[in-house]
Amino acid sequence: MSLRTLADLDVTGKKVIVRLDLNVPMDGAVITDDGRIQAALPTLRELRARGAALIILTHLGRPDGQHDGKYSVAPVAERLGELLGVPVSTIDAVVGDLATHAADSCEPGAILMLENVRFDPRETSKDANERQTLAMEWAALADCYVGDGFGVVHRKQASVTELAGLLPHAAGLLIEAESTVFTRVLQDPQRPYAVVLGGAKVSDKLAVIEHLLTKVDTLIIGGGMCFTFLAALGHNVGSSLFEADQVNTVTAIMKHAQERGVSLVLPVDVVAADRFAAGAAAKVVPVSGIPEGWMGLDIGPESAQLFAAALDDCKTVVWNGPMGVFEMPAFANGTRVVAEAITQVKGLTVVGGGDSAAAVRLLGIDKAGFTHISTGGGASLEFLEGKTLPGLVALEA
Repeated sequence: MSLRTLADLDVTGKKVIVRLDLNVPMDGAVITDDGRIQAALPTLRELRARGAALIILTHLGRPDGQHDGKYSVAPVAERLGELLGVPVSTIDAVVGDLATHAADSCEPGAILMLENVRFDPRETSKDANERQTLAMEWAALADCYVGDGFGVVHRKQASVTELAGLLPHAAGLLIEAESTVFTRVLQDPQRPYAVVLGGAKVSDKLAVIEHLLTKVDTLIIGGGMCFTFLAALGHNVGSSLFEADQVNTVTAIMKHAQERGVSLVLPVDVVAADRFAAGAAAKVVPVSGIPEGWMGLDIGPESAQLFAAALDDCKTVVWNGPMGVFEMPAFANGTRVVAEAITQVKGLTVVGGGDSAAAVRLLGIDKAGFTHISTGGGASLEFLEGKTLPGLVALEA
């Protein structure tokens, strides 16, 4: 794969549509984590420095093709303007005459953000012709296209795939960095190479586990998904998250790991609670001693140290998925210990976006301790599965 980069694109004095992923978590109209906005800044600064006028496309939430003020991008534009130190204008339209007039008025250095692209049902339509029609309306507003929304490159969407094919195009600095890092961990990792997987369901990550078993030296499993593995080993997991229909699959995975000489590391203790709540009664128990009716909500302290020790001599580490319910302080220790252990690794360390990236910020882990923090949870997983990502193919030379 050979991406066209910003260096390949003449943007001076031109109008450039930039597709970003500014789908940030919101509490009402308040942004609770602006990490994705921060990640977009280098590309926008580079384009402005080269004399481009910018027309930004992004989505926010899931408005299901309806114009819903709850999902307006106006707060995102305001925060982006604060971070850039320049005004970011908005209009209450995705396409149409209002968008055309606003785009025509953009001078070099100006930034315009159109309304949430998912207000138009054609953006995510399964019908390629509908996506193409919408893309053509956007293409009429600009001279060039820059794709820099890594979090959506695994989707066929009008602003991601079709639009790139209608204009001179390039990948932004963020997508270029994401692609370079994930290609490296798949094709040329320094060893020992470990992958740490967590999160809720093992079914969400079966494909990535099976793909990585052919590449890694160590596979560490925490989070809610570990309980299906523990159940497959014969442990009573109480009321913990457990996918009974995946027991045979994880049994085969464990056998495959053994046959390939991959070290598969599972928890030896957990923090169990009598209910799923921040104020629940909680205690540390061995994995063989989860009380009936109780649920594991974090790996235990012994497991956290075991996981950290397994990373000690690694040269490449990829982490995707928290070790527990990190949003609740009582169940955040496992994620914190593992995250801090990864920051001590002397080599390439990649945080695979999504909840892992959110945990780094929420728990106050020093971001500088990681080589790369991805902005795309689903996209990074599909990259690690070895899938072809349509949004990247669209940006190839």
